[in-house]
Amino acid sequence: MDQLLSLPPSFEIRYPAKVRHLQRLPLYVGKVAAGFPSPADDYVEKTLDLNELLIQKPAATFFARAQGESMLGAGIHHNDILVVDRSIEPVPGKIVICALNGELTVKRLERDNGLWKLKAENKDYPDIAIHEELEMVIWGVVTNVIHPL
Repeated sequence: MDQLLSLPPSFEIRYPAKVRHLQRLPLYVGKVAAGFPSPADDYVEKTLDLNELLIQKPAATFFARAQGESMLGAGIHHNDILVVDRSIEPVPGKIVICALNGELTVKRLERDNGLWKLKAENKDYPDIAIHEELEMVIWGVVTNVIHPL
């Protein structure tokens, strides 16, 4: 992990703030219909802490802001906040943050016919074949995306 200490100046990383008092928000029992509306249910089941929902291992978690449109098909848009966990094993199918020759990118890690690649989730962007000449360090696995509407 020592290789990760030199960051490109354009990359923004935010670590979870140390929270002294957790802010818990109401979580309603009823679900919100995305199709036909259902009668409102204003009964509060419990409270919800977004730290508990989004962060499994705080010491291994950081936030990064997405840039560009190569991952639109995975629901990652320009300026979204990515929640990244360094403790999760980067296996095929996971979306990862990695440094390629010093440049940071977010892509889906894939293995096809024994060859590794970083797959874009937008047909307008090429996949990146991983080979010996490519200097690559995987920083972590994206676990959640915070996307404004």
